[in-house]
Amino acid sequence: MTTQTIANRRVLGRVSLRNVTLAHGGGGKAMKDLIDDVFIREFDDGSAPFLEDQARFDLASLARHGDRLAFTTDSYVVDPLFFPGSDIGKLAVFGTVNDLAVGGAIPLYLSCAVVIEEGLSVDVLRRVATSMAEAARSCGVTIVTGDTKVVQSGACDKLFITTTGIGVIPPEIDLRIDSIAPGDGLLVNGLLGDHGAAIMCARGDMALDSEIESDCAGLHELIRSLLAAAPGTRCIRDATRGGIATVLNEMAEASGVSIEIDEAATPLRAEVRGFCEILGLDPLYLANEGKIVIAVPEAEIEQALQALRAHPLGTGAALIGRAGKDKPGRVVMQTVFGGRRIVDMLVGEQLPRIC
Repeated sequence: MTTQTIANRRVLGRVSLRNVTLAHGGGGKAMKDLIDDVFIREFDDGSAPFLEDQARFDLASLARHGDRLAFTTDSYVVDPLFFPGSDIGKLAVFGTVNDLAVGGAIPLYLSCAVVIEEGLSVDVLRRVATSMAEAARSCGVTIVTGDTKVVQSGACDKLFITTTGIGVIPPEIDLRIDSIAPGDGLLVNGLLGDHGAAIMCARGDMALDSEIESDCAGLHELIRSLLAAAPGTRCIRDATRGGIATVLNEMAEASGVSIEIDEAATPLRAEVRGFCEILGLDPLYLANEGKIVIAVPEAEIEQALQALRAHPLGTGAALIGRAGKDKPGRVVMQTVFGGRRIVDMLVGEQLPRIC
């Protein structure tokens, strides 16, 4: 077994087997070798010569970023692990970074806990870890702690990941879901439903053929640009499971407003619309992993749209609707046929294991 020394103090082991065994979760040398070879080699930034049971932060350095901590956690069980445009590793990092960013926080640190099915290829696990490390670097965050569990074959499906994120909110930012007022505009940053459609195609069980890719992306810089241009922004939410329909209903209920959206203004790829028509799905409920819904005061709508469209992840930004005061808590859509229909919360599971 070969070893490598980091910071001349910690010696890293190497995995000698091609597949994960129960011993790799047993707490002994096999587990140390797996963690060292797959995760530490990718995640370590050289700042910690030894591993502690927890990550430690200097409070003064955190306080330089703002006056409030933001803390979020998510689990990822997407199937398949690799799909057009992304994979479970990038999804886990970008998803948690985005959950921090939509609250106005500057993302700083992540944890990574994995549950691995016995028999999973070590090379597959390494690909996921590499993808996570690349995504974290692209977002300027560090993966600082984690956990590894291995369960017997059939007890889980390949790989589940849980990421937790810590960020700091600057003092001038106060985004709240209960702050939306009548007259506010509802914006999105681009084409909707691509992630859900990409997963459907990747599974191959619906005989669908398309080049649609997941929109999975880290949105922290886009949001920073938006807030600089439209500091009065009320609320931002990422439209993941349940799509924009779920987010809009949460906004309407929390703020006590009605929301009306325009079907003609809602940006959808023609292929996504076609998939939904074939399968009887409503695109408003399709999951996204790189799209946000933004509530902005009337006076700042144009500034917000300009800032979004100036960023590569917001070129398709659109005003899709407005908040009102009639029938608080209700979301309706003006259809392309001239009618109006109620947009409820998603009932049941439209597409399982989407993220």
